[in-house]
Amino acid sequence: MIKLNKILFHSFFLFSFSLAQEKIVLFNVNVIDGLNSSIQKDKMIFISNRKIESIKNSGSIPKGYKGIDLYGMYILPGFIDAHTHISSLNAAKRALESGVTTARSASTSSFQDVSLREMVKARKLIGPDMIATGVFVTPNLGETILADVRLANLANGVNKESELRKLVQINADRGVDFIKTRGTERAGLPYTDPRKQTYTKKQLSIIVNEATKFNIPVMAHAHGDEGGFAAVKAGVRSIEHGTYLSKNTLSLMKDKGTYLVPTFTTVVDLTEPGGDYDNPILFIRGQHMLPALEATIKIAYKMGVKIVTGADTGYGPNSTTRIGMEITNFVDLGMKPLDAIRSATIIGAELLMIADKTGTIEVGKEADLIVVTKNPLKHIRTIQDVVFVMSNGDVALKRIPFTKE
Repeated sequence: MIKLNKILFHSFFLFSFSLAQEKIVLFNVNVIDGLNSSIQKDKMIFISNRKIESIKNSGSIPKGYKGIDLYGMYILPGFIDAHTHISSLNAAKRALESGVTTARSASTSSFQDVSLREMVKARKLIGPDMIATGVFVTPNLGETILADVRLANLANGVNKESELRKLVQINADRGVDFIKTRGTERAGLPYTDPRKQTYTKKQLSIIVNEATKFNIPVMAHAHGDEGGFAAVKAGVRSIEHGTYLSKNTLSLMKDKGTYLVPTFTTVVDLTEPGGDYDNPILFIRGQHMLPALEATIKIAYKMGVKIVTGADTGYGPNSTTRIGMEITNFVDLGMKPLDAIRSATIIGAELLMIADKTGTIEVGKEADLIVVTKNPLKHIRTIQDVVFVMSNGDVALKRIPFTKE
């Protein structure tokens, strides 16, 4: 028990080293605010009460502020990971240090996302801010049945109207921000076909209807077109993955304002050794999934469907998928660099309905900020090398200067 307590304390200490309230000014920095295509050169960003107080031209540091020199680098809004499976303190720390200041859970096994959200709110640890979904509304709960004693009544499956409504109700009672359900099978299991439809439009509509009673939006896992179309018709707020979506389904998404979270880099992971997936069957599957998803993203972008970044990882010790990689891949697929960055910032904030709080660098918004060494509008791969992270005004990562001060 003593050893375990030391481990937990060590993890907590590392994660909460900068929670003191103080006024900070970030200076000698170039600002990419997420709104404008132009860069604001040599600015000072004043932060107090965890929010952006003002943005000014370079000058002296006022009394009462702690100055942090950013050495002429480039500052952007913190990343939003709209599809993650963070379920531990260490995973949250890894996400944060990669530049993720806000994350929407795509389900956890035992409501860990709700607990993480509350700890961040209470300032027991530095972000990322969590948007929780709790338990996956899926036909078979498996081991997740242990997450809440009330789930025992769903041990035989979650398919009937009463069962679907009950699981939504339990999630709502546990305080989730989103409901996650599915239109198709998984891609990351060797013996499931990701195109196969699971829930029907009628079942998905029941889920959306019940969630609406609690003012909770719904996200839907859907690789295949039939399941994706049914989910969009049912009224979900976002489609996760969307690998095989047709132009017809994408057009419906555009008309209804449904967001697409393609988690492209995770499909890349299927085709490469290591990472979260390292299986010969999944490697073969990835060979046809990857070009299909490439086509979907290109068509969606051209149509004007709102596309959002999601890493679809638990940020485990062997994970290789990051939001910076997703941004870079979006550019490689034809997105303008600023559009790809906006997918990871303000568009993600709009999806999560928190655009009034975060997603851009503006006065009054949360001080969720990251710094990279070069101009990402010209050198997009620099977006993967985050050297400074601030979440809600707290410094979570500072790897500059590169020499001893």
